[in-house]
Amino acid sequence: MRPFTYAAPESVREALERAGAGSAFLAGGTTLVDLMKLEVVAPEHVLDITGLPLRGIERQGGGVRIGAMERMSDVAEHALVTRAYPVLAEALTQSASPQIRNMATIGGNLLQRTRCGYFRDVAMPCNKRDPGSGCPAIEGANRTHAVLGTSDACAATHPSDLAVALVALDATVRLAGRDGTRDVRLADFYRLPAGTPHQENELRPGELIAAVSVPALPWARRSTYVKVRDRRSYEFALTSAAVAVDVRDGVIAGARVAAGGVGTRPWRLPAVERALIGRRMTEEAFESATAGAAEGARPLAHNGFKPSLLRRTIVRALMKLAG
Repeated sequence: MRPFTYAAPESVREALERAGAGSAFLAGGTTLVDLMKLEVVAPEHVLDITGLPLRGIERQGGGVRIGAMERMSDVAEHALVTRAYPVLAEALTQSASPQIRNMATIGGNLLQRTRCGYFRDVAMPCNKRDPGSGCPAIEGANRTHAVLGTSDACAATHPSDLAVALVALDATVRLAGRDGTRDVRLADFYRLPAGTPHQENELRPGELIAAVSVPALPWARRSTYVKVRDRRSYEFALTSAAVAVDVRDGVIAGARVAAGGVGTRPWRLPAVERALIGRRMTEEAFESATAGAAEGARPLAHNGFKPSLLRRTIVRALMKLAG
């Protein structure tokens, strides 16, 4: 780890004023500290924002607002979340270990960096870490990598389970900067890699995530998160599915579906959502509706199983909701 200065701003304004080139915000630290130890990132100034008033889990316009500094474990156990949006609680519970969930924050989780081994190994080239140096994953070890939204410059998967569930629910993030605040749909917040994979999101220099807002969606009570991984605990998704359905008289009137583990960002599947409408809650209907879930996929040498696994994962989530 390289030397750095440390400060603990006492207000959001002070934190934003101190932020600049070479600085990084420290929240739970479960991602930043790891990457600093590996020297994947080497900020000159670390701004500890753990004491800032960016907390709270409260009703907002029929939905819920979650402060960016809330701990993952606290959000997963909160009655507002477990009752109205079980998909969020399940995605959080299946993220990392209990110890990490007790430390990691909501904002930090949404901004965590990819788990691609090439990105985390400073001896290897990586376009995310060193733009223009190349992407060894394209021809190398790529079993866990993305098949949707990839480019010749990057095939790294987005790591956040929470982000997948929030994208399915049309959540927005409130970003705070020196010029004020702005709200961005989470689905629009993450960028595709194209030729600039080091530009991962829409954060402007010096901005931070202040809160997450999930809109009112009464039928999201019927929602779930299914995560397929190599081991049951402390493992990132090979595929995952966040699903919510509105069922009336046994027929699907509305659906929300997003996938993780397969895309370079959380992957919303509107075509699957449309295909589900008007169908009954049967396995045959689910298999038909999810047939095009991986349309446009570009499998690499070792992850050709992912499109099929994605379809099966979505069907499994729907069957879980069907009871």
